[in-house]
Amino acid sequence: MKIKIIGLCVFTAVFLSVGCSFDDDQKATSEGDSMKSSSSRKDNLNISILLDLSDRIDPVKNANPGMEFYKRDLGYITSISKGFENHLRSKPIRQDNDHIQIYFEPEPLSPEINNLAKELKLSFTKDNTTKDAILKISQQYISASNEIYKLAIKDSKFIGSDIWGFFKDKVNDYCIKPKHRNILFILTDGYIFHNNSKFTEGARSSYLTPEFIRALNLNTSNYKEVIRKNDYGFVKANDSLSNLEVVVIGINPLKGNPFEGDVISEYWIKWLKEMKVKNPVMKPIPADLPSNVEMIIQNYIHRH
Repeated sequence: MKIKIIGLCVFTAVFLSVGCSFDDDQKATSEGDSMKSSSSRKDNLNISILLDLSDRIDPVKNANPGMEFYKRDLGYITSISKGFENHLRSKPIRQDNDHIQIYFEPEPLSPEINNLAKELKLSFTKDNTTKDAILKISQQYISASNEIYKLAIKDSKFIGSDIWGFFKDKVNDYCIKPKHRNILFILTDGYIFHNNSKFTEGARSSYLTPEFIRALNLNTSNYKEVIRKNDYGFVKANDSLSNLEVVVIGINPLKGNPFEGDVISEYWIKWLKEMKVKNPVMKPIPADLPSNVEMIIQNYIHRH
Protein backbone atom coordinates (compact mmCIF):
# COMPACT_ATOMS: atom_id res chain seq x y z
CA MET A 1 0.00 0.00 0.00
CA LYS A 2 2.85 2.36 0.88
CA ILE A 3 4.53 1.55 -2.43
CA LYS A 4 1.39 2.52 -4.38
CA ILE A 5 1.10 5.82 -2.51
CA ILE A 6 4.77 6.67 -3.10
CA GLY A 7 4.40 5.78 -6.80
CA LEU A 8 1.32 7.99 -7.16
CA CYS A 9 3.15 10.90 -5.53
CA VAL A 10 6.12 10.53 -7.84
CA PHE A 11 3.83 10.39 -10.92
CA THR A 12 1.93 13.45 -9.74
CA ALA A 13 5.15 15.39 -9.14
CA VAL A 14 6.48 14.49 -12.59
CA PHE A 15 3.17 15.39 -14.27
CA LEU A 16 3.03 18.77 -12.54
CA SER A 17 6.64 19.44 -13.46
CA VAL A 18 5.98 18.65 -17.11
CA GLY A 19 2.78 20.66 -17.01
CA CYS A 20 4.58 23.70 -15.67
CA SER A 21 7.29 23.30 -18.28
CA PHE A 22 4.67 23.12 -21.05
CA ASP A 23 2.92 26.25 -19.79
CA ASP A 24 6.22 28.17 -19.73
CA ASP A 25 7.10 27.02 -23.27
CA GLN A 26 3.63 27.96 -24.51
CA LYS A 27 3.94 31.43 -22.97
CA ALA A 28 7.37 31.92 -24.53
CA THR A 29 6.01 30.85 -27.92
CA SER A 30 3.04 33.18 -27.53
CA GLU A 31 5.33 36.10 -26.67
CA GLY A 32 7.53 35.24 -29.62
CA ASP A 33 4.53 35.20 -31.96
CA SER A 34 3.42 38.54 -30.54
CA MET A 35 6.85 40.06 -31.17
CA LYS A 36 6.90 38.58 -34.68
CA SER A 37 3.43 39.96 -35.40
CA SER A 38 4.49 43.38 -34.15
CA SER A 39 7.68 43.41 -36.24
CA SER A 40 5.80 42.37 -39.39
CA ARG A 41 3.03 44.93 -38.90
CA LYS A 42 1.92 46.38 -42.23
CA ASP A 43 1.86 50.10 -42.92
CA ASN A 44 -1.42 51.95 -42.74
CA LEU A 45 -2.19 53.05 -46.29
CA ASN A 46 -3.60 56.39 -47.37
CA ILE A 47 -4.18 56.20 -51.12
CA SER A 48 -5.40 59.17 -53.18
CA ILE A 49 -6.24 59.15 -56.88
CA LEU A 50 -6.22 62.45 -58.80
CA LEU A 51 -8.17 62.24 -62.06
CA ASP A 52 -7.39 64.43 -65.06
CA LEU A 53 -10.84 64.89 -66.62
CA SER A 54 -9.64 67.14 -69.45
CA ASP A 55 -10.46 66.42 -73.09
CA ARG A 56 -7.73 63.76 -73.10
CA ILE A 57 -10.54 61.31 -72.17
CA ASP A 58 -12.75 62.44 -75.10
CA PRO A 59 -13.25 59.28 -77.22
CA VAL A 60 -13.98 61.45 -80.29
CA LYS A 61 -11.11 63.94 -80.13
CA ASN A 62 -8.60 61.39 -78.86
CA ALA A 63 -9.91 58.15 -80.28
CA ASN A 64 -7.81 55.02 -79.87
CA PRO A 65 -8.84 51.80 -81.71
CA GLY A 66 -6.90 49.58 -79.31
CA MET A 67 -8.62 50.88 -76.16
CA GLU A 68 -10.05 54.31 -75.41
CA PHE A 69 -7.98 56.29 -72.93
CA TYR A 70 -10.82 56.65 -70.44
CA LYS A 71 -11.15 52.87 -70.40
CA ARG A 72 -7.44 52.60 -69.67
CA ASP A 73 -7.97 54.95 -66.73
CA LEU A 74 -10.75 52.69 -65.49
CA GLY A 75 -8.38 49.73 -65.69
CA TYR A 76 -5.75 51.58 -63.65
CA ILE A 77 -8.35 52.54 -61.04
CA THR A 78 -9.43 48.90 -60.82
CA SER A 79 -5.83 47.80 -60.18
CA ILE A 80 -5.34 50.48 -57.52
CA SER A 81 -8.56 49.59 -55.68
CA LYS A 82 -7.76 45.88 -55.84
CA GLY A 83 -4.29 46.58 -54.46
CA PHE A 84 -5.85 48.49 -51.56
CA GLU A 85 -8.37 45.70 -51.02
CA ASN A 86 -5.65 43.04 -50.97
CA HIS A 87 -3.66 45.14 -48.51
CA LEU A 88 -6.59 45.16 -46.07
CA ARG A 89 -7.14 41.43 -46.52
CA SER A 90 -3.51 40.74 -45.62
CA LYS A 91 -3.60 42.36 -42.17
CA PRO A 92 -5.62 41.73 -38.98
CA ILE A 93 -8.70 43.93 -38.65
CA ARG A 94 -7.42 45.21 -35.29
CA GLN A 95 -4.54 46.90 -37.18
CA ASP A 96 -6.74 48.67 -39.75
CA ASN A 97 -6.44 52.41 -40.18
CA ASP A 98 -6.47 52.73 -43.97
CA HIS A 99 -8.01 55.18 -46.44
CA ILE A 100 -8.67 55.55 -50.17
CA GLN A 101 -10.27 58.45 -52.07
CA ILE A 102 -10.61 60.12 -55.48
CA TYR A 103 -10.05 63.82 -56.22
CA PHE A 104 -10.45 66.27 -59.10
CA GLU A 105 -9.08 69.76 -59.56
CA PRO A 106 -11.02 71.89 -60.19
CA GLU A 107 -14.18 70.37 -58.82
CA PRO A 108 -16.49 69.18 -61.63
CA LEU A 109 -19.63 71.21 -62.26
CA SER A 110 -21.72 68.04 -62.17
CA PRO A 111 -23.22 67.34 -58.71
CA GLU A 112 -23.65 63.70 -59.74
CA ILE A 113 -19.91 63.30 -60.32
CA ASN A 114 -19.13 64.96 -57.00
CA ASN A 115 -21.59 62.68 -55.18
CA LEU A 116 -19.99 59.63 -56.75
CA ALA A 117 -16.58 60.86 -55.61
CA LYS A 118 -17.91 61.15 -52.05
CA GLU A 119 -19.02 57.52 -52.21
CA LEU A 120 -15.43 56.58 -53.05
CA LYS A 121 -13.97 58.29 -49.97
CA LEU A 122 -13.53 55.18 -47.83
CA SER A 123 -11.94 54.75 -44.41
CA PHE A 124 -11.35 51.46 -42.61
CA THR A 125 -10.57 51.18 -38.90
CA LYS A 126 -10.82 48.37 -36.38
CA ASP A 127 -14.21 49.79 -35.37
CA ASN A 128 -15.93 49.69 -38.76
CA THR A 129 -14.11 47.07 -40.85
CA THR A 130 -15.83 43.85 -41.85
CA LYS A 131 -14.76 41.16 -44.29
CA ASP A 132 -17.80 41.89 -46.45
CA ALA A 133 -16.94 45.60 -46.63
CA ILE A 134 -13.37 44.79 -47.70
CA LEU A 135 -14.54 42.45 -50.45
CA LYS A 136 -16.78 45.17 -51.89
CA ILE A 137 -14.08 47.85 -52.30
CA SER A 138 -12.94 47.09 -55.85
CA GLN A 139 -16.50 46.46 -57.06
CA GLN A 140 -17.59 49.80 -55.63
CA TYR A 141 -14.66 51.60 -57.26
CA ILE A 142 -15.19 49.92 -60.63
CA SER A 143 -18.89 50.79 -60.70
CA ALA A 144 -18.66 54.39 -59.45
CA SER A 145 -15.57 55.40 -61.45
CA ASN A 146 -17.12 53.99 -64.63
CA GLU A 147 -20.15 56.19 -64.01
CA ILE A 148 -17.92 59.24 -63.34
CA TYR A 149 -16.21 58.90 -66.72
CA LYS A 150 -19.50 58.29 -68.53
CA LEU A 151 -20.99 61.45 -67.04
CA ALA A 152 -17.87 63.52 -67.81
CA ILE A 153 -17.83 62.38 -71.45
CA LYS A 154 -21.59 62.80 -71.89
CA ASP A 155 -21.44 66.32 -70.42
CA SER A 156 -18.55 67.10 -72.85
CA LYS A 157 -17.68 70.25 -70.88
CA PHE A 158 -14.12 69.26 -70.19
CA ILE A 159 -12.97 71.74 -67.56
CA GLY A 160 -9.37 70.60 -67.65
CA SER A 161 -7.19 69.61 -64.73
CA ASP A 162 -5.27 72.06 -62.56
CA ILE A 163 -2.60 69.65 -61.34
CA TRP A 164 -0.15 72.46 -60.52
CA GLY A 165 -2.78 74.20 -58.40
CA PHE A 166 -3.64 70.95 -56.63
CA PHE A 167 -0.02 70.50 -55.55
CA LYS A 168 0.18 74.11 -54.39
CA ASP A 169 -3.04 74.38 -52.42
CA LYS A 170 -4.49 70.98 -51.58
CA VAL A 171 -2.11 68.04 -51.68
CA ASN A 172 -0.82 68.53 -48.10
CA ASP A 173 -4.31 68.64 -46.58
CA TYR A 174 -5.97 66.08 -48.82
CA CYS A 175 -3.32 63.43 -49.42
CA ILE A 176 -1.01 63.31 -46.41
CA LYS A 177 -1.87 61.73 -43.07
CA PRO A 178 0.66 61.30 -40.24
CA LYS A 179 1.80 57.74 -39.44
CA HIS A 180 0.60 56.49 -42.84
CA ARG A 181 2.18 55.44 -46.09
CA ASN A 182 0.74 58.18 -48.31
CA ILE A 183 0.51 57.40 -52.04
CA LEU A 184 -0.92 59.75 -54.68
CA PHE A 185 -1.73 58.18 -58.04
CA ILE A 186 -2.21 60.76 -60.81
CA LEU A 187 -4.01 59.62 -63.96
CA THR A 188 -3.00 62.07 -66.69
CA ASP A 189 -1.43 62.22 -70.15
CA GLY A 190 1.48 64.13 -68.58
CA TYR A 191 0.68 67.55 -70.02
CA ILE A 192 -0.28 70.21 -67.47
CA PHE A 193 -2.41 73.22 -68.33
CA HIS A 194 -5.18 75.22 -66.71
CA ASN A 195 -6.12 78.87 -67.02
CA ASN A 196 -6.43 79.16 -63.23
CA SER A 197 -2.69 78.70 -62.81
CA LYS A 198 -0.96 79.53 -66.10
CA PHE A 199 2.21 81.62 -65.66
CA THR A 200 5.98 81.59 -66.11
CA GLU A 201 8.92 82.53 -63.89
CA GLY A 202 12.06 82.94 -65.95
CA ALA A 203 12.63 79.65 -67.79
CA ARG A 204 10.14 77.84 -65.51
CA SER A 205 6.42 77.42 -66.17
CA SER A 206 3.35 76.13 -64.38
CA TYR A 207 2.22 74.33 -67.54
CA LEU A 208 3.45 72.02 -70.28
CA THR A 209 1.76 71.59 -73.66
CA PRO A 210 2.83 70.19 -77.05
CA GLU A 211 3.05 73.75 -78.39
CA PHE A 212 5.26 74.82 -75.50
CA ILE A 213 7.60 71.84 -76.00
CA ARG A 214 7.97 72.77 -79.68
CA ALA A 215 8.67 76.40 -78.78
CA LEU A 216 11.51 75.29 -76.50
CA ASN A 217 12.99 73.14 -79.30
CA LEU A 218 12.88 70.04 -77.13
CA ASN A 219 12.62 67.70 -80.10
CA THR A 220 16.14 66.32 -80.36
CA SER A 221 18.10 63.59 -78.58
CA ASN A 222 19.99 66.13 -76.44
CA TYR A 223 16.77 67.30 -74.75
CA LYS A 224 18.24 66.57 -71.28
CA GLU A 225 21.19 68.84 -71.91
CA VAL A 226 18.92 71.61 -73.23
CA ILE A 227 16.68 71.31 -70.16
CA ARG A 228 19.65 71.38 -67.78
CA LYS A 229 21.46 74.23 -69.53
CA ASN A 230 18.41 76.49 -69.68
CA ASP A 231 16.92 75.33 -66.37
CA TYR A 232 13.63 74.42 -68.03
CA GLY A 233 11.02 72.82 -65.80
CA PHE A 234 7.90 73.38 -63.78
CA VAL A 235 7.74 76.13 -61.20
CA LYS A 236 7.97 74.46 -57.79
CA ALA A 237 4.49 74.33 -56.26
CA ASN A 238 5.37 72.83 -52.88
CA ASP A 239 8.41 71.91 -50.83
CA SER A 240 7.18 69.77 -47.94
CA LEU A 241 6.18 66.48 -49.54
CA SER A 242 8.72 64.15 -47.95
CA ASN A 243 5.88 62.00 -46.58
CA LEU A 244 4.17 61.55 -49.96
CA GLU A 245 4.83 59.07 -52.76
CA VAL A 246 3.63 60.05 -56.23
CA VAL A 247 2.92 57.69 -59.13
CA VAL A 248 2.01 59.24 -62.50
CA ILE A 249 0.16 56.92 -64.90
CA GLY A 250 -1.06 57.46 -68.47
CA ILE A 251 1.69 59.47 -70.21
CA ASN A 252 0.45 59.95 -73.77
CA PRO A 253 2.75 62.19 -75.85
CA LEU A 254 1.55 63.79 -79.07
CA LYS A 255 2.85 62.01 -82.15
CA GLY A 256 5.50 63.69 -84.29
CA ASN A 257 8.28 64.25 -81.77
CA PRO A 258 10.06 60.97 -80.86
CA PHE A 259 11.35 62.58 -77.64
CA GLU A 260 8.06 64.12 -76.48
CA GLY A 261 7.36 61.40 -73.91
CA ASP A 262 10.92 61.64 -72.58
CA VAL A 263 10.61 65.41 -72.19
CA ILE A 264 7.32 65.01 -70.29
CA SER A 265 8.90 62.44 -67.97
CA GLU A 266 11.95 64.64 -67.41
CA TYR A 267 9.75 67.59 -66.42
CA TRP A 268 7.75 65.46 -63.98
CA ILE A 269 10.78 63.77 -62.37
CA LYS A 270 12.59 67.08 -61.92
CA TRP A 271 9.46 68.70 -60.46
CA LEU A 272 8.71 65.91 -57.98
CA LYS A 273 12.33 65.80 -56.80
CA GLU A 274 12.38 69.56 -56.28
CA MET A 275 9.19 69.30 -54.22
CA LYS A 276 10.97 66.67 -52.12
CA VAL A 277 8.45 63.88 -52.63
CA LYS A 278 9.46 60.67 -50.92
CA ASN A 279 12.33 58.89 -52.68
CA PRO A 280 12.79 57.12 -54.92
CA VAL A 281 10.86 59.14 -57.51
CA MET A 282 9.22 56.70 -59.89
CA LYS A 283 9.40 57.35 -63.63
CA PRO A 284 5.93 58.18 -65.07
CA ILE A 285 4.16 55.19 -66.60
CA PRO A 286 2.98 55.39 -70.24
CA ALA A 287 -0.68 54.97 -71.22
CA ASP A 288 -0.23 51.24 -71.76
CA LEU A 289 -2.97 48.62 -71.63
CA PRO A 290 -4.22 48.11 -68.05
CA SER A 291 -3.27 44.42 -68.17
CA ASN A 292 0.37 45.47 -68.69
CA VAL A 293 0.33 48.05 -65.91
CA GLU A 294 -1.59 46.02 -63.33
CA MET A 295 1.42 44.19 -61.88
CA ILE A 296 3.42 47.43 -61.65
CA ILE A 297 0.63 49.00 -59.57
CA GLN A 298 0.09 45.90 -57.43
CA ASN A 299 3.78 45.44 -56.70
CA TYR A 300 4.17 49.12 -55.88
CA ILE A 301 1.35 49.07 -53.33
CA HIS A 302 2.60 45.87 -51.69
CA ARG A 303 6.31 46.60 -51.71
CA HIS A 304 6.29 47.31 -47.94
